[in-house]
Amino acid sequence: MLRIMPFASVPAAEQVTVRDKRRIAAAVAVVLLVLAAVAVWAAVRPGSYGSSKGGCVTVTMPSSTGGALIHECGAAARALCKRAYAGTDSESMLTRPQCRLAGLSRAQAYSAP
Repeated sequence: MLRIMPFASVPAAEQVTVRDKRRIAAAVAVVLLVLAAVAVWAAVRPGSYGSSKGGCVTVTMPSSTGGALIHECGAAARALCKRAYAGTDSESMLTRPQCRLAGLSRAQAYSAP
């Protein structure tokens, strides 16, 4: 039967050498260093949508898929804040604090640039 099926038996496993162990350790170290570098980069540079500031407004709104991100800068941010200061709905209430963080008060939202 073994002559018909030459690969029916599993060959014996080879011993792991010191060189193989070093290669595995080096590969694990490289992966850990890359993950640590990505974590540090993400913590230091969260991106332009990170927070409302400098005339840009970022608001996270509840939506049917979990959450929607609204990000506006310049004239569009002033228009968004103008609607927020005029409205009384929940979206307006969530937007107002972000407008203040962006430096857009009620007066600034209603004035032209």
